[in-house]
Amino acid sequence: MHKSLRFATLTVTCAVAGAALYGTGAATAHQSTANSTREPYNIGLLVKDIDTYYGTTADANGVYQASTSSPYAKDLARIESAAKSYIDKTARKALHKGKKPAVVFDIDDTLLLSLDYEKRTNYTYNSATWTDYVAKADRPAVFGTPELVAYAKAKGVEVFYNSGLKESQRAAAVANLKKVGADINLDAGHMFLKDAANPPAYLSDCATTTAWTCTTVQYKAGTRKHIEQDLGYDVIANFGDQYSDLDGGYADRTYKFPNPTYFVS
Repeated sequence: MHKSLRFATLTVTCAVAGAALYGTGAATAHQSTANSTREPYNIGLLVKDIDTYYGTTADANGVYQASTSSPYAKDLARIESAAKSYIDKTARKALHKGKKPAVVFDIDDTLLLSLDYEKRTNYTYNSATWTDYVAKADRPAVFGTPELVAYAKAKGVEVFYNSGLKESQRAAAVANLKKVGADINLDAGHMFLKDAANPPAYLSDCATTTAWTCTTVQYKAGTRKHIEQDLGYDVIANFGDQYSDLDGGYADRTYKFPNPTYFVS
């Protein structure tokens, strides 16, 4: 994710909205109280609510983990069940018509959970500590996502990754995904990361070798456009924990995973 654009979430309703399926009318997108004249939700109480939502507990090694019986886990299970049903039906139709169906996954807090980092930094981003955290390649999976990746592959759907992680973090991302069992299509042709030094030609409108001005939406939508128009796939589903992972088109359906811990514009 583009961490320099991260902001702490300020309303509990974001957790509720984030748990809903984005793009079906069930969620209210881009909720914000930034321009409200009302007193914001108390941040101390919000942190407690976030802990309750995740069922946050420290394991034997002192690492903060989400609970498998938490509201967070239940929301994920509901979204992933709906996604599997959709992938099954849509992939069969696409393959019957001779199309090449694909799914696209964000990585941070879509496949790999960063709850321990957020708790330890009090939900405050620091580039150095984040870089060290990613380099450890020891994040747990977001519940159910390795199985979702495998399910898509088993249905004949090509799996791609579209992440805000830097190109220099590729080895750590690959190692961590393998560790949690999402070991599918982790090559450079399927995993797209931000490479500001050598941006791809398909992002030429906002990125050159001398300047990267792409917003998150421009980068992610531009990559999906490349997958569809240059590589010839039909992106039937796009998964992310931020609305900026999903906006911009070039996906038949989008799925918003819950994440009340930060916001990426």
